Amino acid sequence: MKISRLISLLIPFIFVSASFHTLAQPLPDKTIQYIIPFPAAGESDLVARLQSDVSAKKYNQPMMVINRAGAGGALVWSQLNTYAADGTIVAGVNIPHIILQPLEPSTQYKTDDINAIYYYHFTPDALMVSADSPYKSYQEFIAAAKKNPGKMTLAGSAQFSANHMATERLNKLAGVNVQYIPFKGTGDLISSLIGMHVDGAMGYLPLAIQQKGKVRTLAVATEKRHPALPDVPTFKELGLNWVDGAYRGVAMPKATPKALQQKMSDYFALLNADADNKKRLEEAGFVLVDIPINKIPAFMKEKTPGALEDARNAGLLK
Repeated sequence: MKISRLISLLIPFIFVSASFHTLAQPLPDKTIQYIIPFPAAGESDLVARLQSDVSAKKYNQPMMVINRAGAGGALVWSQLNTYAADGTIVAGVNIPHIILQPLEPSTQYKTDDINAIYYYHFTPDALMVSADSPYKSYQEFIAAAKKNPGKMTLAGSAQFSANHMATERLNKLAGVNVQYIPFKGTGDLISSLIGMHVDGAMGYLPLAIQQKGKVRTLAVATEKRHPALPDVPTFKELGLNWVDGAYRGVAMPKATPKALQQKMSDYFALLNADADNKKRLEEAGFVLVDIPINKIPAFMKEKTPGALEDARNAGLLK
C-alpha cells in the first residue's frame, strides 16, 4: 500500500481521536486548581495527583493540585463558596467529615453549603500499630485497652472525621476506652505511628498497604480480606458488625453554572474510569465508586443517618 494511501486512511482516525480529547476537556486553555484540604501524602492527595496526571497526559487538561490543610478540611470547606465559580477551582470533599464537622458550633460552614459534584472512591477503616509494637494481634490490643482504660491512644486524621468515628465505634463495639488523637491528615500521623508516639492509628486500608513492613495492621473494615494483606482479618471475622470508612469526591462553588457542574462531574467520572488509574488504586486499597451529580442527593440521604448515629454514640450529639 502506498504511503499516501495509508495516510489518507489514518487521517479520519487521528481526527476522531483528537476530537474526542478536545471534547473531553472541560476547560480548554485553562488550568483547573484542585484544592486538597489536607496535607500532602494522604489518601486525598495521592488520588488527586493521579487524577491530575491522567487529566494532563490523556486529555490535555492541565490540573494543578494544591494542598491547603487546616481544621481537618474545614478551612477549605468554609471558603468553598467564595472561590471563583467559573470551573477553574474545585475542592476535595470527604464523608462523613462534611456531615459531622458542622455539629461543632465553631465550624464555619453547614453541610448544605457543600456542593459536591462527584464521589469517586471509598477507603475502608483499618486498625494499625507500629511494626515494633508489642501488640501482635487485634485480641492483644483489645486486651491491653481493657487493662488500661482511658490510657491507650489511637491517631487519626482530623476531628469529626471517619477516623474519629471509627475510634468511637471501636470503643463501643469492643467495650474499651481508647483516646483519639487527631492529626491534620493521614500524611502527618505516619511518623508518630511508626515511632510509637501513639499506641496505634485508626486509619484507612491504603495507608496500611502503603506502609506494609513499617506498620502491623490488626483489622480492616472490609467485607473480605484484601489480597495485599491476606493475613489481616476483617472486623466482621472478629465478631464486629463493621464495614465502613470514608468517601472522597470533589465539590465546586454553588454559584457555578449547572451546565458546568454537570460537565465537571462527567469529567471526573471519565478520570475515575481510566483503566490504568483504576488498577493502581484498587491494588492500593481504594474501593472505586461512581456517584455523579444527579445521584448525590440520594447518596447523602443514605449516608447521613449512619454518620449521625456514630456521632450520637460518641456523645457528640444528643
